[in-house]
Amino acid sequence: MAKTLIDIGNSDRHSSGSSSGSGHPYDAEKALMRLWQRGAEFLGCRYAIMGGAMSWVSESHLVAAISNAGGFGVLACGSMSPELLANQITATQQKTTLAFGVNLILLHPQLDQLMQVCIRTGVKTVVLAGGVPSRETVAVLKAAGVKVIGFAPTAAIGKKLVRDGVGALIIEGSEAGGHIGPVSTSVLAQEILPEISQVPVFVAGGIGRGESIVSYLQMGASGVQLGTRFVCATESIAHANFKRAFINAKARDAVASVQLDPNFPVIPVRALLNHGSEEFLNEQSEVIALFKAGKITQYDGQQRIEHFWAGALRRAVIDGDVENGSLMAGQSVGMVSSEQSCDEILQELVTQAQSHLAVLRQANMELMT
Repeated sequence: MAKTLIDIGNSDRHSSGSSSGSGHPYDAEKALMRLWQRGAEFLGCRYAIMGGAMSWVSESHLVAAISNAGGFGVLACGSMSPELLANQITATQQKTTLAFGVNLILLHPQLDQLMQVCIRTGVKTVVLAGGVPSRETVAVLKAAGVKVIGFAPTAAIGKKLVRDGVGALIIEGSEAGGHIGPVSTSVLAQEILPEISQVPVFVAGGIGRGESIVSYLQMGASGVQLGTRFVCATESIAHANFKRAFINAKARDAVASVQLDPNFPVIPVRALLNHGSEEFLNEQSEVIALFKAGKITQYDGQQRIEHFWAGALRRAVIDGDVENGSLMAGQSVGMVSSEQSCDEILQELVTQAQSHLAVLRQANMELMT
């Protein structure tokens, strides 16, 4: 249930912080813990801050570092084989004894085997992404004692996922990096948070500061998910060129890919503009011209467009080709100003959130006098 300003202001009066006006100092730390208690308990971590699953970036080093710092790291399975996923899970378990999750893509041709890898290796939480999971898929994981998190692009789909047994939801707005939907985070939060309270709901997309975290918690969220802020973590294996591109970028530099012709759909992807972005537009233009001239079929043209970015994310993240590779980034990239450890990032977010709560408390007390 969403917290009102007065609820938050009166929730804790036991240690350091601004005065409550009744002789008891306000405890902003405890107030924040109360706000995201449900999410933290569901995930099994101190801070209800999930690391967004980013292919090639969210591997064992970064995931373990996020969990060790008090958040909840999530491995990005992406297109991994079952064997590679098993190795990544084991590597993460060797780096942390704390809770972390695995993100599986529903369209993966070996989804069933990947699920069994998670079950066999003792993964406690699986995030199912890239579509709406079937009730049977959810049931397999739940029967093995695995908590399941699904993505809810609308309130109706969120309610269906809850009926099908999903234990928590993520709502991700178009400000996020990578593949995105058409609706902003703030609108999704207003649409879904008042409608779904049966399970914890985590908000994602464009979140880069603690004040924003507080605002969504106050609206009824149980926690948040951040990806872009962790790309430049010292524990991230992303190439120095990739990190430098993030640090130098402004929010407006992270734009959604453009579709030139409805006959050739483009799945929207938010990334930093570079030479590759321009070439993608040129590729679409060439495909459209060839199709209209009767030189290629619509199917062949669509295949060319869909394969343009094949391997591009790896080229940027691992090889450092930031001119031609894909620089998937959310609009919160404008708040990435330096390389920091995961612990520093999380502590900065938590401090901002607590300070904001203290300011709200003071404003509340002034209204009451």
